[in-house]
Amino acid sequence: MRKIMLLNAKGGCGKSTLTTNLASYYAAQGKAVVIADFDRQGSSMEWLEARPQDRPPIRGIAAWRDSVRVPRSTDYVIMDVPAGTHGPDLTALVRRAQTVIIPVLPSPTDIRAAAHFIHEMLLVGKIVRDETRVAVVANRVRENSSIQNSMESVLNGMNINFSTLNTQIYHNLERFLSRLKIPFVTTLRESQNYLVADARGLGIFDLNRSQVTHDIEQWRPLLKWLDSKRSMPNPVN
Repeated sequence: MRKIMLLNAKGGCGKSTLTTNLASYYAAQGKAVVIADFDRQGSSMEWLEARPQDRPPIRGIAAWRDSVRVPRSTDYVIMDVPAGTHGPDLTALVRRAQTVIIPVLPSPTDIRAAAHFIHEMLLVGKIVRDETRVAVVANRVRENSSIQNSMESVLNGMNINFSTLNTQIYHNLERFLSRLKIPFVTTLRESQNYLVADARGLGIFDLNRSQVTHDIEQWRPLLKWLDSKRSMPNPVN
């Protein structure tokens, strides 16, 4: 049984969106999928309630109030954890997972918060690397907007290449992750496709492929990493 957790101490980074899209991807592959929603806001559970019955089924558990009892036939458990989880609660939750994905927004504040959170999780929380694998995903990165075009003109006048700006924003985080040997897996753009899918209880993998081709391409590095041995803990001797 594969156990994947979406986690970040800072709210609004897209944990629930990644949770539901991962779940919809694996369900579309014919896998038995369970979403365990530990967040009292219940965003993932509300998404499941909106999910059409003619789509591949996904089971939901309101883990903030109910016991997490998953059928043995389950292939994937995707866990959505609330923001603001720290200390012993954080340690206990992370130890439920084989793999933790941390979505981070492209702002200096969010990146600094992510670095502090990862430090707490791995060093202060004493999460054992052989028991849990961790990766970071850049989420909701803007592209091709009128604001971006205006900024590009300004930055070009200052001899700053806008196309590398997001990379520059993440540079300090990448260096920090590199020291800890944590992969920075992919960058997901801010796209209306996620909002359209979410409103209907769908993931982007449920939408018309011609509509979401670019989004799916951005997901491929993450899906490939999750399918590799690098994302799995070392087997217990």
